[in-house]
Amino acid sequence: MKNTVFVGAATAIITPMNASGVDYEQFGRLIDWQIAQGIDAIVAAGTTGEASTLSDAEHKEVIRYCVERVAGRVPVIAGTGSNDTAYAIELTKYACQVGADAVLLVTPYYNKATQNGLIKFFTDIADASAVPCILYNVPSRTGCNLAPATVAALAEHPNIVGIKEASGNLSQIAQIAHLCGDKLDIYSGNDDQIVPVMSLGGKGVISVLSDLMPAATSKICHDYLDGNVKEAARMQLQLLPLIDALFCEVNPIPAKAAMAAMGFGENVLRLPLTPMEPQNEQKLLDLMRQQGLID
Repeated sequence: MKNTVFVGAATAIITPMNASGVDYEQFGRLIDWQIAQGIDAIVAAGTTGEASTLSDAEHKEVIRYCVERVAGRVPVIAGTGSNDTAYAIELTKYACQVGADAVLLVTPYYNKATQNGLIKFFTDIADASAVPCILYNVPSRTGCNLAPATVAALAEHPNIVGIKEASGNLSQIAQIAHLCGDKLDIYSGNDDQIVPVMSLGGKGVISVLSDLMPAATSKICHDYLDGNVKEAARMQLQLLPLIDALFCEVNPIPAKAAMAAMGFGENVLRLPLTPMEPQNEQKLLDLMRQQGLID
């Protein structure tokens, strides 16, 4: 059995921005609040962190700043994936140098790959990493799916310890669990499937919901792990309308609006992402009020 990076909920944290660039003051406030609320880990510069439109310098600084601010209080997982293998290796080595606890590696987007290409791609990055690697399968965004047999082959690598599975395909996740056993930790990549994925042996979630509700998201996971399955399922279902609202437009558009409403910086995104449509934002804010997140 390999070492587990975290159990419970990891926040795929937004990158607060303003007209000048990354707003590190608000980023620091948000990191401290997440930890005070009991989050289990933080993922910096992932999809929700708008990594795809961060400059190279910004991407590295977001990772470095997050590691420094967290200061060992929870694990920091750095998003270092790319569709350029050499750049992914460069980012991964940098994250290792500045003290990240693990890296999150998305499948190559746009150019995609064969399954054999994916094995070679992830193996080369894992070989270059000094910290554990978590695979990230999100075919709806990348156009590239990690097949269960491919995941099983990669799970043989000593440095590949987990997968964030955001395909939404529970049958595929069941196959991964069957093929990999204790060689790979599985995390839900979808907030509406935390309990279903954990029922297949998952260790938790890498979450967008936890940007807003870190304590509640972590509680769902730990209630399940502690045997309080009915309560975990109740919370999962009770939060479903809010989860749906957080994904009614492309992530992280709603998450940025939500966090701005909660006082964590401005509702600023990088093009091609634009602020929420007013009718969708109103629905999101109404659901947040029902949860007591805003007045």
